[in-house]
Amino acid sequence: MARHVARPDPRAHWILLLLGLVTLLAALSFHGLISAVGGGSGPDRAPDSPPPRAVATGGPVLRLDGPAPVSRRLPARTLALTFDDGPDPRWTPQILDVLRRHHAHATFFVVGARVDEHPDLVRRILAEGHEIGSHTFTHTDLTTAPGWRAGAELSWTRNAIAGVTGREVTLFRPPFSSTPAAVSDAQYRALRAAAGSGHVAVLADRDAKDWQRPGVPAIVRAATPPGGAGAVVLMHDGGGDRGQTVAALDQMLPRLAAQGYRFTTVSAGIGAPDSMVPATTGARLSGTALRWAQTGADWLTSAMNLLLAVALVLGVVRLAVQVVCARRHVRRVRRPRRRWPEVTAPVSVIVPAYNEAANIAATVRSLVASAYPALEVIVVDDGSSDGTADIVERMRLRGVRVIRQANAGKPAALNTGIRAARADLLVLVDGDTVFQPDTVYRLVQGFADPTVGAVSGNTKVANRRRLLGRWQHLEYVIGFNLDRRMYDVLECMPTIPGAIGAFRRQVLFAVGGVPADTLAEDTDLTMKVLRAGWRVVYEESAIAWTEAPSSLRQLWRQRYRWCYGTMQAMWKHRHALREPGAGGKLGRRGLPYLTVFQIVLPLAAPAVDVFALYGLLFLPWSELALAWVGLLLLQGGTAAYALRLDRERFGPLWTLPFQQLVYRQVMYLVVVQSVVTAVVGNRLRWQRMVRTGEAAALVSGAPAR
Repeated sequence: MARHVARPDPRAHWILLLLGLVTLLAALSFHGLISAVGGGSGPDRAPDSPPPRAVATGGPVLRLDGPAPVSRRLPARTLALTFDDGPDPRWTPQILDVLRRHHAHATFFVVGARVDEHPDLVRRILAEGHEIGSHTFTHTDLTTAPGWRAGAELSWTRNAIAGVTGREVTLFRPPFSSTPAAVSDAQYRALRAAAGSGHVAVLADRDAKDWQRPGVPAIVRAATPPGGAGAVVLMHDGGGDRGQTVAALDQMLPRLAAQGYRFTTVSAGIGAPDSMVPATTGARLSGTALRWAQTGADWLTSAMNLLLAVALVLGVVRLAVQVVCARRHVRRVRRPRRRWPEVTAPVSVIVPAYNEAANIAATVRSLVASAYPALEVIVVDDGSSDGTADIVERMRLRGVRVIRQANAGKPAALNTGIRAARADLLVLVDGDTVFQPDTVYRLVQGFADPTVGAVSGNTKVANRRRLLGRWQHLEYVIGFNLDRRMYDVLECMPTIPGAIGAFRRQVLFAVGGVPADTLAEDTDLTMKVLRAGWRVVYEESAIAWTEAPSSLRQLWRQRYRWCYGTMQAMWKHRHALREPGAGGKLGRRGLPYLTVFQIVLPLAAPAVDVFALYGLLFLPWSELALAWVGLLLLQGGTAAYALRLDRERFGPLWTLPFQQLVYRQVMYLVVVQSVVTAVVGNRLRWQRMVRTGEAAALVSGAPAR
């Protein structure tokens, strides 16, 4: 990844991200509304108060746009067959086939969302001489919907039909309605409101109740008017299994035709003009846009379902690989070492330091107190302004050297120490890190294998008393160290942490020292070592205590640098994909893993969180709670296993649910910021963390668990 001109961090993408997430939530919510479309007339409900007498005793066709209700009935031996809840891709064509076979016409009260899903069926209905009316957009109960929702349901349906057919409908049948005598006061108010937007209400004289699937004979009896009377018959072509409706219709039509009945539309039955009028250009365009929006919402929801499924599968596969590799790693490193001789060669420890006054004394003391027999400590002061070098010099410790240089950055300080070192084995240590007495010894034992060029130690969080520290402690144990066991087994270790790592001096010289052209010099260096053909291993027992960021601001700055620098290193070493040997293992194992789990999935995480919010709004809470608890238990089990491997206490596990709700989002947003910074060509500069000296307390005591 090339150097870029330093510019201020980009910020506009946060607005774009927020707008994108809001748009995604709106699209998912729209899908949630339309995907909940049901069907049927619903249970019989007694009116909460009697409707006006003119409605209760009048005909099924109602005009309510005047001061008094006006109703119409069908003449004798005239049936207006009406079908609700369609169009349905299975049942509507069968019903149309039956009607065509018996030369009958009918009125279809369509659900707007299904119109957009099956526009060809709607066009076929019209082409075969039938009539179309509105049945709301999502089959919602208008008696309980707020006014804005009721208006939108009618407007959306009218526009959807206009966009598909070029015509606007005026007939309207409210969901869960039946005969005029069954109209409640709330339904009457809903019908009056619909009349205000130009709709004519159509109820029924005969409710076949086919949605209950009572059997074909029962449907035929319920739909047949007594004594040759005319009637509007309520049936269904969607919303469920309508096989009985199709069979009943096929029996009823020839039987009633033999009795002199004619089968027509509602408008033709009452002698009214065509209820469908040419749509305005605005209505047609609105309907087309609505159909595109619905299609887009369906696509987005399907894509999110796929993304979630892929993420879950990848997460489970990752966990399985981690556990298998961790068990293999533990069996390998914890069995007695009989194959390789003990390593006691001299070691030089290099400590780059820039304004590390808070911890440098503790770091140096812990190194001098090491049980390793031949050890020199080189502190390279990189132009500190807080007296870091003076502190070390005043300590007057044997075997400790201080080298001062003008501020040139951490890689330059490390390279200065590497050139000054006398030993062939070098340990690189951050200035805020505290070693245990046996750390150096355990760290360098891996060099007994002549193919090993570098060894990673086990970094632990020292300041874990507060919640943020506990979260980072869990992250280090679960993510970093569990991953390093896997990398060790797969021979593709991408990073030896700057806090604790050991290298052969000849390896560092061979790869040109510590690189300075990325912000993750530790990752860059480790990848160079692998590509040079050396093995890089992980030593779990070589423990180093480091001071983690103690505020969200410091955490953000640290992880921003880490993430951006890691991407720089990945881009720089992308050619390892086609290399043989150790470099190829990095390219074909380590780099894809980092790409998927440290870049791609974190970038998708905000959308997944929006999808979870969508689930809270539209999915059963019991299912969501069960899924969340299941995932949490899986993560808890993983965390417990990782803590057990690292011989840590299980106490911090109680913070895991809160980590998922807060810390996880911060880490994902860091990735978003880093990717945007890289894409726009910014050059991120080193951002130093302010030290508090909490790691120094480890010299005299153990950390809080």
